[in-house]
Amino acid sequence: MEIHFSTDVRPTAEQIIELYENAGLPRPTHDIERITKMYANSNLVVSAWDGNTLVGIARSITDWAWSCYLADLAVRHDYKQSGIGKKLVWLTKEQAGEQSMVLLLSVPTAMEYYPKIGMNTVENGFIIFREQ
Repeated sequence: MEIHFSTDVRPTAEQIIELYENAGLPRPTHDIERITKMYANSNLVVSAWDGNTLVGIARSITDWAWSCYLADLAVRHDYKQSGIGKKLVWLTKEQAGEQSMVLLLSVPTAMEYYPKIGMNTVENGFIIFREQ
């Protein structure tokens, strides 16, 4: 297995939806227009490929100078525990730059994962939840 990472290749909405469903990432995979819009308005996407198969993705919104919000991190089920997720996170940080922090909201099932890859837990955040 030779995994290729890219910031230049944007997967199709169909590829993204299939990956999210395979990875168990709770996103609106029933709504291709919403997934398309999510990616059209994200300015940093790091993808992982095994040949032509999308095996991982990190989708972020950043200003390149202060903060980078890592909105989605997904790795195909059969590729979990292979270091792809960690590599996607650290490539995101590398692309965002030394001046930017990388922050995220975790799904409950991944709360133990992020400290294991070197991220710090923060308790000084606030949220207004989406309506749908």
